[in-house]
Amino acid sequence: MVRVECRRTEPMPDTTENTKAPALHLSKVLLPTDFSGCANYALSYAASIARATGARIICVHVVEPIVPAVGYTGLAAPMPIADISEQLEDSAGRELPRLTDCEEFSGLEVEEVIVHGDAAAEIVRVANEREVDLIVVSSHGRTGLGRIIFGSTAEAVVRHASCPVLVVKPPPQEEESD
Repeated sequence: MVRVECRRTEPMPDTTENTKAPALHLSKVLLPTDFSGCANYALSYAASIARATGARIICVHVVEPIVPAVGYTGLAAPMPIADISEQLEDSAGRELPRLTDCEEFSGLEVEEVIVHGDAAAEIVRVANEREVDLIVVSSHGRTGLGRIIFGSTAEAVVRHASCPVLVVKPPPQEEESD
């Protein structure tokens, strides 16, 4: 019988007293939001984690590009895409401060970021640029046709992020189905 001995050459990481699990050291938590009800479920998780670890929250909203519709839309005079994009930007500029001023973030350091592009790609890019330690993102719970058409931003973030990602599912009655 061969006996194997393991020797640890590096010091043990800090541990919590009760669980002996490695202590969680986070300095930046990224919280993407689209201002939907589903996105708000991730807010309390991000706030709790930031409060427990002393981390700063970076709240990001992605203004996605408008793709012009092809064919008849039923509108008498279509609104110019530039106007719609500007309205989305203005709306994000109003909504993000409201979100970051919420009671759950009281006493926490919160930074607001608005970026433009594909949601998943921009979330991952911001996470890499800001060197965040954790992304807390909500899932809309779409299944079937809704998922095929809209895709899953949370899934793409999990696949491409270089840091851990916590995906928060809404309660079953709040999930968006096809």
